[in-house]
Amino acid sequence: MKKLMPLLAALTLSAGAVAAEPEYATIRMEIDIAKPAAQVWAKVGKYCDISEWLSLDCKITSGDGGMGTVRALAGGRVLEILVAQTELSYGYTQPVKEGTFYNLYHGFMEARAVTATSSKMIYTLILDVSDKADKAAKDADLARRRASFEKALQKMKEIAEAK
Repeated sequence: MKKLMPLLAALTLSAGAVAAEPEYATIRMEIDIAKPAAQVWAKVGKYCDISEWLSLDCKITSGDGGMGTVRALAGGRVLEILVAQTELSYGYTQPVKEGTFYNLYHGFMEARAVTATSSKMIYTLILDVSDKADKAAKDADLARRRASFEKALQKMKEIAEAK
């Protein structure tokens, strides 16, 4: 056992040395919408409206839709906590899950006025991609996320501009 302890200590220290440094990536997307920002937000900006424009089931598990509200997505597999909120925007984060890589995932969504009759929806994701094997895997993950949320932005536009 005495011989095993130094070996375990060395392995623990070396594991920390080879662990990936965080590599934060930002994906910023936007879409123009032919409606005022307040009208757009009224149609797509509630915390569980994500079910309409990202085709995910959503359930508020705690809170009232304001700061600190927790939503469960995809049958509870994904939890997101509302950590920032203004009249026409919100930001959320996903909490740490024990035993899994924490990618510091954050999202921020905003309806921004362009003119009195038009706006843009801006959606920004921030996450750590250091768990991916190589640049190709990182790029593929970011491209998949971008495609998914650009599709969601298009759906928001359709919902907001509907008669």
